[in-house]
Amino acid sequence: MLRLVLDTNVWLDWLMFDDPDIAPAKAAVADGRAEIIIDEAVETELARVLGYSFGSKTLDSAKQTEHLAQCRSIAGRHEGGGMRDEEKAVLPKCSDPDDQKFLELALTCNATFLVTRDAALLELARHKVRPLPYGIVTPRQLTQELKTSD
Repeated sequence: MLRLVLDTNVWLDWLMFDDPDIAPAKAAVADGRAEIIIDEAVETELARVLGYSFGSKTLDSAKQTEHLAQCRSIAGRHEGGGMRDEEKAVLPKCSDPDDQKFLELALTCNATFLVTRDAALLELARHKVRPLPYGIVTPRQLTQELKTSD
């Protein structure tokens, strides 16, 4: 089973925007071929971002709560606590410090992939600053990985 960490933008695509690039991941989770992992830091950021203005898609507090509940029902929760120094040494430093939490969660929960659209995270994947025990992929790249794992 693939273990996935989704960044906030991918969660928004899943929960709010029904992005077709996310459909294969949704199907893999529904079929038991993949699982998604969150932790407190990721959930806290998602809760904050769900409160942003999205024009006609802006959510009232009831809808924000509904989306968070949906996230919690989809994802398993990682309660691993802080990282040890030797674990942190394995990770590259993301140019956006707010994205470091996704790298850390992917490492501590033994993720197969960190799924993101974030330029700073994808830059780490392109340049392979340090080899990681998981892949950093876009939703479309994950679709290809899901096809090869079938």
